[in-house]
Amino acid sequence: MKDAKNKDIQTKKDTAKRQQEIPQFVKVLSNKYFKFGLITFLYLLWAYWVGNWWLLAGVPVLFDIYVSKKVNWTFWKKREGPNSKVVEWIDALIFAVIAVTLINIFVFQNYKIPTGSMEKTLQIGDHLFVSKLKYGPKIPNTPLSFPFAQHTMPLTTDTKSYLEWIQWPYKRLTGFTHIKNDDIVVFNFPEGDTVLVQYQSDSYYLQLRRVAGEFEGQDKMAGKSLQHFDHYMDMARKYVLAHNEITVRPVDKRDNYIKRCVALPGDTLKIVNTQVYVNGKPQKQFPKIQFRYIVQTDGSRINTRTLEKLDIYKDDVHPLSDGLYEIQLIAANVEELEKLGNVRSVEKRVRPQGVYDSEIFPHNGHYSWNLDNFGPVWIPKKDVTVRIDTLNISFYERIITAYEGNELKIQGGDIYINGAKADSYTFKMDYYWMMGDNRHDSLDSRFWGFVPEDHIVGAPRFVWLSLNKEKNFPFNIRLTRMFRAAGR
Repeated sequence: MKDAKNKDIQTKKDTAKRQQEIPQFVKVLSNKYFKFGLITFLYLLWAYWVGNWWLLAGVPVLFDIYVSKKVNWTFWKKREGPNSKVVEWIDALIFAVIAVTLINIFVFQNYKIPTGSMEKTLQIGDHLFVSKLKYGPKIPNTPLSFPFAQHTMPLTTDTKSYLEWIQWPYKRLTGFTHIKNDDIVVFNFPEGDTVLVQYQSDSYYLQLRRVAGEFEGQDKMAGKSLQHFDHYMDMARKYVLAHNEITVRPVDKRDNYIKRCVALPGDTLKIVNTQVYVNGKPQKQFPKIQFRYIVQTDGSRINTRTLEKLDIYKDDVHPLSDGLYEIQLIAANVEELEKLGNVRSVEKRVRPQGVYDSEIFPHNGHYSWNLDNFGPVWIPKKDVTVRIDTLNISFYERIITAYEGNELKIQGGDIYINGAKADSYTFKMDYYWMMGDNRHDSLDSRFWGFVPEDHIVGAPRFVWLSLNKEKNFPFNIRLTRMFRAAGR
């Protein structure tokens, strides 16, 4: 007993001696009140940034975690003593999921380029670091969701990855700057509110317009009197709904798109023979902007190795006949092809002025616009009031209803908003005009119109990985593109 007592006394002396040897600043850092004070200070800064004072309810929780320790908040593991390897892995996984989810919401997220709408500025297979801080992160509209799934549960085709029990209104936190002309921006697809489950990558509204065009074409072929296009849209809606399943998505669960912002709120945009003008001034010329060209040779084929050296994808080359091709090219490619001995001409494919394309916004035959000759169109700005009538309402109908939540009816020559007759409208949000750099192969604002400010997700900063879809590993890794600033 005496030996045991002496041993306990010696152990206490040794412990006291070691504590005396610990530097004072280390003691301060390990003090539970210091930890609580530091974490609470950072938490309050975050609550102030978010602007939600209900978060103050979390301060007592932090006090218990660091000081009083009455509740075991990590109930899956023991507070004292060792835990099993499985429990340690579970604990690490839970921490990682929570940390990455918060980082994705408030700081940055990964985005993979799925289509060629930004070729060759950004290429299919580029993985981007997208900053949420540049324009300010959005608070999620649907906070109850499965981690890292945009809208559909993994390994399923139609199971929603989110619950709609809680719906938060749009709120954007303070960012470092605002969107500027020609910024490349990631945003939620505006027409992604309604989606065909069988064709989730397509626009439901674009499908309607195409089917309506087919019905109109059938009447033309049959020599029948043509009806108003709204008649064919009603037919298309009934047909599409009868043959497809529809799902509706909130703003934050719509697909992410990436385009270049060519016009800001209050700007006026016009396109003349593919040249974009903003407020009467031509858009800056970017070297990687791409168009479709008709390439005529002397009848011989263009060497595939030559195309590969020019970084022209096989999918971008469309043979039309012997010696005649349609190829998607940037300006530098055009110059190189013109130097080839067997190439006779390289001409940009331009849709002429006055030729109406029903797929082009605002989908009104009065405006005979197409991809290459479009506008002028004014980009709506917050708190600005515009006159509306039965002709120009086609520009603003979706803004008034889908984006800003009003009820709109047109009866005869009169417009009613929320039951009241209206001849003007004041916008509640800013809007933007987005276009892909692959100008002849980009589903962008020319098809579906304006992008609301509450759809803005973030700004791509750099490419951290790039994989060539036409090559096998490891030759598909584009080392020259990795860690390059996005858009350069």
